[in-house]
Amino acid sequence: MTAATVQRVDVFRVACSGPGDLSAVTAMVDGGRLDPQHIVAVMGKTEGNGCVNDHTRDFAATSWCHYLAPHLGCSADEVAQRVALVMSGGTEGVLSPHFTVFTRQQVPATGHAMKRLVIGVAHTRDFAPEEMGRMAQVDATAEAVRAAMQDAGVTSAADVHFVQIKCPLLTSAKVNDALRRGAVPVTHDAYESMGFSRGASALGVAVALGEVARAELDDAAVLSNWQLWSARASASAGIELEGNVVIVLGEAEGAASPCRIAHTVMRDAVDAASVRRLLREAFDLDADRDGTALARRLVNLLSKAEASPDGLVRGERHTMLNDSDINATRHARAAVGGVLASVVGHTALYVSGGAEHQGPAGGGPVAAIVRMESEVTR
Repeated sequence: MTAATVQRVDVFRVACSGPGDLSAVTAMVDGGRLDPQHIVAVMGKTEGNGCVNDHTRDFAATSWCHYLAPHLGCSADEVAQRVALVMSGGTEGVLSPHFTVFTRQQVPATGHAMKRLVIGVAHTRDFAPEEMGRMAQVDATAEAVRAAMQDAGVTSAADVHFVQIKCPLLTSAKVNDALRRGAVPVTHDAYESMGFSRGASALGVAVALGEVARAELDDAAVLSNWQLWSARASASAGIELEGNVVIVLGEAEGAASPCRIAHTVMRDAVDAASVRRLLREAFDLDADRDGTALARRLVNLLSKAEASPDGLVRGERHTMLNDSDINATRHARAAVGGVLASVVGHTALYVSGGAEHQGPAGGGPVAAIVRMESEVTR
């Protein structure tokens, strides 16, 4: 970012009829509302199971790659290195599948001092199977978060409000590869590896943002020491990649974006009060009183959800961890999705399951992207 120009980030929430449906995106491009050459990141919610075998994530990412390739003048394989594609599976309950599309361009500085939304992206190297869920992943993620902050033009960790990570998981083939080489993976269970990968990635965010000291961490802390967590990390594991994709969402003075972003932490799965407080204090929006204004101005809520590992929600027993038919992450997405939808009045919300070290145990970070009132009427 030069002295003469600043970032302008625009954000679009786009509905889809399935993980490969980009017809609404195409209509926006054809209508001149969206320039595909400026797309820097896409965060999608797809209707798969959100587990190891959820190929809707790969289907959605591949569809985006093939759609963007001719617009960007590159191959479909190269798109994923130019655009951060994060597809999170699972739209249980009332959640509606959709894409949140971020564009970025440099525009002449206006000279105003107000903080507005900025975005930065980065990638880690690919991880060996035995590195996932361990300090190698923590350290590489921390380095990538710092790089994404620099890409966003954010100089203070206090101005970072949400860090979205897409991270890999272990498969039986990867586990066997490690064992053949005499290496020991953190787990042999593919589903369990998702939690380890998310947890290590979240701790990497915490280190980069100064929420957790690097000296406090070792391999044994991952999925063990629940006192260590980030208030701004969101990690989603998938089979479709080998390294971490990092998206930093923050604010910078002078940015020309029409949106702002702020965050809070849900203390548990039913903590609607924290979200209402966030909207009120950060954006002067009362969720009960200002329903029409909220519907006009809110672009999206980005949040994490998990089944509390102690088996309790506010002292009452829950059974999400004991259900052998439905994974706990699916229960949690449905529960938190319902709570958030009841606050903001719509269901196309980015709710990602599995919040290991992302917020306090049983809770999770939430960020709101909101259009400035002056921009709504333009």
